[in-house]
Formats: sequence, structure tokens, C-alpha cells
Amino acid sequence: MIFITHHNLLAWLGKLKEDRTLIAPQDIGKGHIRYRPVSDIEEITFDYTQPEMSAKEFLFPQTDRLMRIEKRGDEVTLHDYLLEKEQIIFGLRPCDAHGFLAFDALFLEQDPPDVYYARRREMTTLVGISCPQMWENCFCTSVGGAPDDPSHLDVLLTAVGDGYAVKAATSKGKALLASAETQEVTDLTLPEIPKNETVPILPAEDWPALFNDQYWARLGERCLSCKLCTYVCPTCRCFDLRDEEVLSGTGIVIHDRMRVWDACTAPNYRTIAGGHNSRATKGQRIRNRYYCKFHYYPKDFGPLGCVGCGRCIEACPVNIDIKEMLAQVADLHEKVEA
Repeated sequence: MIFITHHNLLAWLGKLKEDRTLIAPQDIGKGHIRYRPVSDIEEITFDYTQPEMSAKEFLFPQTDRLMRIEKRGDEVTLHDYLLEKEQIIFGLRPCDAHGFLAFDALFLEQDPPDVYYARRREMTTLVGISCPQMWENCFCTSVGGAPDDPSHLDVLLTAVGDGYAVKAATSKGKALLASAETQEVTDLTLPEIPKNETVPILPAEDWPALFNDQYWARLGERCLSCKLCTYVCPTCRCFDLRDEEVLSGTGIVIHDRMRVWDACTAPNYRTIAGGHNSRATKGQRIRNRYYCKFHYYPKDFGPLGCVGCGRCIEACPVNIDIKEMLAQVADLHEKVEA
């Protein structure tokens, strides 16, 4: 087994930062942990549960400038904004890395792939750290993950003793580790990580039977349409396109086209020309959110739209709990089938 001391890990990260953008968990004040670009290695925090926001913003930014459209007289030119510098996201929890599986299914595996996401994905290396435990709201093991799952990472570190056990999960990870000072250890025992109680996940094909159930209207009565659950979610990827005028005058017109995060729980998300809204009620919108994660997305693209991180539970101001919802939906389906 490969082992790296904490001291050598910091030295390795320092070398990587010299020619790449290093992103890692940082305490931004009063115990709030976020993934942020690192200017000094001492800024990285290693004592954290999971950052409040996922790392999706570094492959799918909140405001993503896609292209500049410049018109000078009759001449029109386009300039793409593509990531030019490699980046390393360090300290990812396995559930955050798992979230990129949903993004890959939509932005990479469809024809044509999304060039902006594809570029960031190619230029990004994911280095994760195993969770030392499953926290109260976590249910990653119920949706195909685990606190020490290396499947969606390039490198996985697991804290043990005065350092970390190291697993290179991809060829990209092996190449990155070539510059690290590691050692082979034969007597290393990895810690056992207790698992939380399993949450029932209704199969995708069973959800349509509950589509018209009054349960969704009752759940919607609690929702504030604040969109927090979608913003903190590692797999939510709804977006809007906007044009911003940069310059206009003297025969020159310049616009930037941007992709910005949107949310299916927003009141106007499905409003079309003429004012019709096919999801006018909060119950319809919150139903769509959960159907997207557990029925529409796996049916259309393959992976579930949930990684069991529990962030939406912690963020919701009215205590809508996705674990409770999944258990209640499973009970409802059992009664319908009875």
C-alpha cells in the first residue's frame, strides 16, 4: 500500500500549485467551509465534514461566460472562453466526485458533447479524501456510493496515522502522483467507517404510479421556492442563457453570452411566451425535482441524480428532508401495489 506523510502531502501540493490552479476546502470564516482556489498551502483545511457547496462550480460555473460576439460594421467574430490552465480539485469527498457522473452523462456522453464542460473535465484532476465517518444526513451508500469510494476520483487519500494511504484510481492520477514523495507500507490498516441506515430508493420504473398523488401538493405547501436545495446539490445542472452587452456604439457592438445556474423549483422556470406555466404550483415543481433525480434522469441518461450528500436537508429552511421523502414514497408505492 502506498503511504504519504502529511508533511510530504503539503510539499506535493505546493509543487502542483506552481503551474496549476489548486482548489481545496478552506475555512472562509466562522467555520464555513468552501472549495476555493489556494494562494497559500496553509489555507487548506483538513478538519471538515463536507464543504457547504459542492465542487460543481469549477466544472459548471455559476456564471459561465461561453463566448464573446463582436460586430464591427458587417463583420461578426466569435471568441470562445475555454479554460486554459489545468486545475486540481483537492480534498473532494467521494460524494462530490460521484456528482460529476450525472454531469458527464449529459454534457459528455450526448451527441454533440458540450465543449465548455468537456474542456474543464479534461483539464481537471480530482484528488479526494475519504470521509472518516458518515454524518447525520448522509446516505451515499443507498445511492451506490461510499465514504471511501474511489470510483469517480483520480486519486483517493484515506487518513491513517500521521499521513494518508494513497490509491491512484486512474492513469491521470498515477501521472499526478509521480511527483509525490511516497513510500510502500505493508502493515497499514485502514480504519473501518460505520455506515448509516439504508434509505429505500424506489426503482425508476415505479415512480409514474405516484405522479398524481396528493402527497406532492402537501409537500409543496411547505416549499418556499428559495432554490437553495438546487444550488447546493452536486448534480443539479439546470441553466439559463443570457446575453450581456459589453460595448455598444461607434459601429461596434459586443455581447458576452453566459450560461447561469437556474432551478426547476423557481416559480418562472417553465413559463413560456404568452405566460403559460406548465408547473405553476409548488407541488408540481417539487415533484419534478424528485422525479428528475430518481425517474427522468436515470431513465434518459443512466445515473441517478442524487449522490446522498444530504446538503439539501441541511440547507432547507423549512426542513424538507429528501430521506424522509424517499421513505414516504416507498411506503406510498407499497400501498398502491397492495
